[in-house]
Amino acid sequence: MSELHDECGIAAIYHLPSDETSPLCGDIPANETSRLLPRMLLDIQNRGQLAAGITSYNPDRNQLIDTHKDLGTVSEVFRLSHRGKSENLMREYAGVAAIGHVRYATCGQEDRSYAQPFERHHLQKHKWFSFGFNGQLANYQALRDRILRDDDHHLTRETDTEIIMHEISRELSGDQRPTLLDIMKSVSQRFDGAYSLVYLNACGEMMVARDPLGIKPLCYAKEGPLFAAASESVALLNLGFQADSIHSVPPGSMITISKDKFEIESFAESPNRGHCFFEWIYFANVASTLDNRSVYLSRTALGSELAKRELSDGRVTLDKDTIVVPVPDTSKAAADSMAYELGIPSREGLIRNRYAGRTFIEGGSDRRKKAETKYTPLRDVIAGKRIFLVEDSIVRSTTMKVLLERIRDFGGAKEIHVRVACPPIVAPCFYGIDMSTIGELFAPKFLDDGCLTDAVQDEMAAVLGADSLRYLPVSAISKAIGFSSDELCQACITGQYPTEMGQQLYEIALENSSNGVQDQRTYEVQQSS
Repeated sequence: MSELHDECGIAAIYHLPSDETSPLCGDIPANETSRLLPRMLLDIQNRGQLAAGITSYNPDRNQLIDTHKDLGTVSEVFRLSHRGKSENLMREYAGVAAIGHVRYATCGQEDRSYAQPFERHHLQKHKWFSFGFNGQLANYQALRDRILRDDDHHLTRETDTEIIMHEISRELSGDQRPTLLDIMKSVSQRFDGAYSLVYLNACGEMMVARDPLGIKPLCYAKEGPLFAAASESVALLNLGFQADSIHSVPPGSMITISKDKFEIESFAESPNRGHCFFEWIYFANVASTLDNRSVYLSRTALGSELAKRELSDGRVTLDKDTIVVPVPDTSKAAADSMAYELGIPSREGLIRNRYAGRTFIEGGSDRRKKAETKYTPLRDVIAGKRIFLVEDSIVRSTTMKVLLERIRDFGGAKEIHVRVACPPIVAPCFYGIDMSTIGELFAPKFLDDGCLTDAVQDEMAAVLGADSLRYLPVSAISKAIGFSSDELCQACITGQYPTEMGQQLYEIALENSSNGVQDQRTYEVQQSS
């Protein structure tokens, strides 16, 4: 699914007061624990490559909390290829605690001012804070309008991150000093959408929090005096935390570190769950475990289901000239599993050019040009072969069309049978994935009656340039991940959203689609209407 933006990623680390430095810090002293943050961000770089940044806390520094952020990858922002410059940065921003962020733009411009964390300065230390955010507020427009109704209020960016900053600041206004729990209890009542947060103030208080539905993932670990949190477990595992020490933050819960005290508390009721199924399908690192569900095992289960259906169908010849080829990288686990069950080889017939950039960043013809350079077919592997091309999903189809052309013309494949380890994407996402209109999606134009028949899939295959195309059904997703369907957000494949505003935006998107409005995001059309 190379046509989609990845999600953002967040991370946090804190060395609590102790007579001994955590062995997980290695040679790093406790008061420079922030040096571990770039390493954590590298492990979640898959979630955002547009910008990166950290905020650290150091009570012995005039700038009690201080932020470094910029456009670029983690290596670029922290100059990791230049030892001297990287060391200078790490020394300047050294602290006992830090939060970090990697970004892609669901909304907002692609410039440095949108990079996170966002820092808000104030004379009072408890009102001086910085935070990072992964997710998207479906009721962004309503919150924005409420702020701007006061003529004395102004917003400088078109992003819900700034909205969150203002909402937190609102809770901190006045002479009262609310607790972090009080703040989250209050703001969560106004938020409709998906969010996970990391927060750090000039008092050295830290908070990590996860939305009541658990749409966005958030993991944490604590061993001895060292605490860490990240969007994915792999960042904690690679720091050296034991696997049984790594847990998911419960939905509607927050972890606070304040006055040397570590607490896990609930800030909102969470009777329902809405974990984003795309985390297991595409977004998350294959080595991660989210909410006690392995990403790798979920993907292999999807591949097994593809094989089961292929054997039942029996239309494609399985012989010595038939191979399975994954679209790198997120489809490999499913492809390998499918090949194993079918008893045929899985071959890396496509090599991804990791320096070509992300096709989702570009629009229109630029996206196509980027796609043409993204994958190189290995002719020696696929020439004359009958290929099962396994993809994790098809969203806009731009990349798939280009890829099929290259596999057939440049690679010399005899047949190409596309197998998608996901149901058709039929509805927009309003919780952090960059697909906010129906018109940009590939599948809906073929599914007017909602039925995914063999004939419909054959029509799709003809448009793509494949010999055949088969999707998995919706029921396969919950089965593979190990959650019931009502514990997952599957809005983009069902049109059923877990929040009120998400459902309302979908109705707007349907109306926009029927009226031929295709070139504006649903949020933008909503704003102008």
